[in-house]
Amino acid sequence: MTQSPPIAFLDLPKQQSRLHDAIRTRIDAVLSHCRFVMGPEVEELEQRLAAYCGAAHCIAVSSGTDALLMALMAEEIGPGDAVFLPAFTYTATAEVVLLLGATPVFVDVDPATFQISPADLAIRIGQVQEGTELDPRAIIGVDLFGQPAPWDELRAIAEREELALFADCAQAFGGAYHGRKLGREARATTLSFFPSKPLGGYGDGGAILTDDASLADLYRSLRSHGEGKTRYEVLRIGLNARLDTLQAAVLLAKLDAFEAELARRDEIARAYDAGLRDILQTPTRVADSQSAWAVYSVLAADTASRDSLQQALRDAGVPSAIYYPMPLHWQPAYRDTHDSAISLPVAESLGTRILALPMQPELTDMEVQRVIDTARTWATQAAEARL
Repeated sequence: MTQSPPIAFLDLPKQQSRLHDAIRTRIDAVLSHCRFVMGPEVEELEQRLAAYCGAAHCIAVSSGTDALLMALMAEEIGPGDAVFLPAFTYTATAEVVLLLGATPVFVDVDPATFQISPADLAIRIGQVQEGTELDPRAIIGVDLFGQPAPWDELRAIAEREELALFADCAQAFGGAYHGRKLGREARATTLSFFPSKPLGGYGDGGAILTDDASLADLYRSLRSHGEGKTRYEVLRIGLNARLDTLQAAVLLAKLDAFEAELARRDEIARAYDAGLRDILQTPTRVADSQSAWAVYSVLAADTASRDSLQQALRDAGVPSAIYYPMPLHWQPAYRDTHDSAISLPVAESLGTRILALPMQPELTDMEVQRVIDTARTWATQAAEARL
């Protein structure tokens, strides 16, 4: 019996083949005008991204991490300041805090949606206010896996405690909350265009969205060495964080096909839901929202079950991934930033049971069904083994 070819977890070659002519045309235009830094495609991309999200301003930058770093730099966050963020996310959200000398305060997440827990956030803020000399300054909400964070609750807490609120939307560009595209839920929203993101470039890239004109001007200065009205007027310490024109060109070509790709991701998510919800814990939807489905993660009963399922998928040529195997407060790089006795039980548990299935618009219906059939066969065999 001939085994089916492996399924790609991220099939960039197939996407490139589908969009080849549009991407090639955009790249050739850059090669023709040779404005490789801050060429016209960068401004065009900024305008289109801002319009897509309904934001007043968009500043294209070199990566999602640099976008987060600049957002905090603009607030002059530094030593002695506390920044609250979820413990269950990628390291970039926390590392920018430490790069500025501030202290990340890790917050547990909701067991159903995996988003930052407003209840635990309130507890952590109180602990910092009463038990430390740190100055609470900001909250970073993360739109994890493509779904929105609980922005209504986060805004209420931020306003009550007089904290700056930022949105790490690296995984959720294209998602929606209360009927509008994500991008205006916080003081600034940061995006990532890493190749694996729903809108991904051919290298690193990012952007910052804001409705504040003065902040937008500050971000533009920070991304280009802190310059003022001219290149050699240096107003502040900044970064070399501009988005390459070639990346902007690729993103513009991909943006034309983006809505169709989001629709396909949603179709795949719905198929997974229907085929797997009786054997695994499928993603709980955030109320009144639409996910961008950067990641589709299921939860197994325990670590042994998760590992067994992953092996069964691997044997069938179906890739999977674990986002994230360890919460941030357990990572070696962050252990000295907080009390070692801190307990964030949900974040600590998720990494032992979570498994991400293939989620990309190039998946065929047959491949999606193969993922489902493989998981169901595993579930049947596991049940029989327990008898």
